[in-house]
Amino acid sequence: MQVDFYQLTRDPAEKILPVIAQRVLDDDGRLLIVSDDSAQLDAISSALWAAKADSFLAHNMAGEGEDTLQPILLSDNAEAANKARYVVIADGNWRPIEKDFDRIFYLFPPSHTDNARAAWRSLSEGVERRYWKQDGGKWVQGP
Repeated sequence: MQVDFYQLTRDPAEKILPVIAQRVLDDDGRLLIVSDDSAQLDAISSALWAAKADSFLAHNMAGEGEDTLQPILLSDNAEAANKARYVVIADGNWRPIEKDFDRIFYLFPPSHTDNARAAWRSLSEGVERRYWKQDGGKWVQGP
């Protein structure tokens, strides 16, 4: 499993999530996006609908339709009813992940840096960790 820590210093989660979601879908994957903040989930949903000028990224809120059919499922818990192998923790609140995902994207603002450090240390051996930060308009891997 791989965990990517994304420190959001410039853009909010809803701005970068369409890019992550598109990459997952391009690889024929499914994505679960988790947040305890319903307003944030609504903003993410709007961003996914408006991600492309000529299309959208198909998704739904958990419990509002056929969860198992959704390529992207937005939820307040980390249960992948859509059988996603990729999960995004969008609200900056690290939570234990019960299911083995192939990849976890942990998005956190600077105010959650201590939480991110604790999460980094709590990961077991064999978990590949990567830290990403915004540098202007680009993401760079760094210490």
